[in-house]
Amino acid sequence: MTTQRFPELDPGTIRDTRDALHGYARVLGGWLATIRARRKHWWHASLRPSLTGLTTGVVHAGADFELELDFIASQLRVRTTEKDVTEALTGQSAASIASWLDETLVAIGVDPSLAPSDKVRTGQQFTDYSSARANSLQYALASVTAALEDFRAGIREETSPIQVWPHHFDLSMIWLPGHKVPDQDPADEEHADKQMNFGFVFGDEGIAEPYCYITAYPLPDALPTVELPAGTAWKSGGFNGAVLLYKDLVAMNDPAAYLQALWSTLLAAGQTHLATNEVQGQAQ
Repeated sequence: MTTQRFPELDPGTIRDTRDALHGYARVLGGWLATIRARRKHWWHASLRPSLTGLTTGVVHAGADFELELDFIASQLRVRTTEKDVTEALTGQSAASIASWLDETLVAIGVDPSLAPSDKVRTGQQFTDYSSARANSLQYALASVTAALEDFRAGIREETSPIQVWPHHFDLSMIWLPGHKVPDQDPADEEHADKQMNFGFVFGDEGIAEPYCYITAYPLPDALPTVELPAGTAWKSGGFNGAVLLYKDLVAMNDPAAYLQALWSTLLAAGQTHLATNEVQGQAQ
């Protein structure tokens, strides 16, 4: 089966499907946050893109398992070396998915005391959930992920995994030049590590439709003055960063090549203005 790269996404029709998958992703992220040993920048609690959706990767918790949120088959899969158990995704509440997952993990030998709190386990139903729209979300996510993988391969400095944050439901890769923010505790990496974030989100409270973003922390004064390719603009208010609406990306002749050029331009600016030991501008 041939899939369309960078499929069109209608912000209005994907909303319920997006919000349902977001809720389910938060349930998986909750388990990771309680089971895995902490890694810097909370990388232990993020999900990874898989062939069909999002995965936790292998989790070691007495009983080893992997959780996959399968956008293509609309299933939540719990996989062990001996079992492969699935639950259909139909737009049910995150609370319902969480209860099923709790029971399934305990049944395979995971300590029930490791279950996360229920703060993300809302009872909201998503009556307009669509497996076809979930497919489109997966193809869009996979397309941006593939472009990010190519971009990441050419970076010599440290980068984060390409990951999806359950709390915001955004795809993200962080570039870490290795320099510290002056007057911050070096042990507090959240505030001490200079970084740039190259990401994609299906829409949020600030921008209701899917978009790509690039942010920097701390924000060098020179970065917003960098000439951006047509279609991308600098945004302030809510957050400071370069923003490219996904609908504008899809309309381009070669979306992947456009992303490579955009990311490379801003990375080069970051290498010039952020990867120094000098005091930079304001935080993002």
